[in-house]
Amino acid sequence: MTTSGNSSDSSSGKGTGKVEGTGKATTLHIAQNPEADELLGRSPLAALVGMLLDQQVPMEWAFTGPYTLAERMGSDDLDAGRIAAYDPDAFTELFTTKPALHRYPGSMAKRVQQLCQYLVAEYGGDASAVWRDATTGDDLLERLKALPGFGAQKAQIFLALLGKQLGVRPPGWREAAGPYGEAGSHRSVADITGPESLVEVRAYKQEAKAAAKAAKAAKKPGTPRKK
Repeated sequence: MTTSGNSSDSSSGKGTGKVEGTGKATTLHIAQNPEADELLGRSPLAALVGMLLDQQVPMEWAFTGPYTLAERMGSDDLDAGRIAAYDPDAFTELFTTKPALHRYPGSMAKRVQQLCQYLVAEYGGDASAVWRDATTGDDLLERLKALPGFGAQKAQIFLALLGKQLGVRPPGWREAAGPYGEAGSHRSVADITGPESLVEVRAYKQEAKAAAKAAKAAKKPGTPRKK
């Protein structure tokens, strides 16, 4: 992946992503599928689409989606301009064809197309331009939050992925990523580097979900007793 960002954050060390001119690519292990992970490591748009799809489905399913979509489009990569101009019904069919790319293939097809249309309008279809010239972590966070389908949490997680694994480290990136930027954490896809860390991240997510459910139940008023 092309990740020519500012890597001057002294707490981070050198970036490991594919920086323009080096010819080196990052190997990711999020999809747990060699071909899908290879695409994520070299394609900025594939990484963005995987992050967009990462909700209400297992992480591996979400991040395999870009590879499956590229295959169904007869290509070895995703192209924002092509997706943006695709017939909406035909594009939805690419998502709904079994096995579906997501639990909610219709709505996610629409979101992916909206993301690509935004990238074409704002960045000339170049996904890496979202972070290439970001001057600070806060600047990058705001750019990510402006992307269709990216709320604050998703933007912070993707920022953490960029910084931790793809070498995009503008000053203050860890702080902008919030808890997801913490070194040594196992909170999100940004921390998945193999099967073991995937298990740890999944365990963390389950614990957090259980804690949130317990907190919600504790706030719920008890049922009044019948007289």
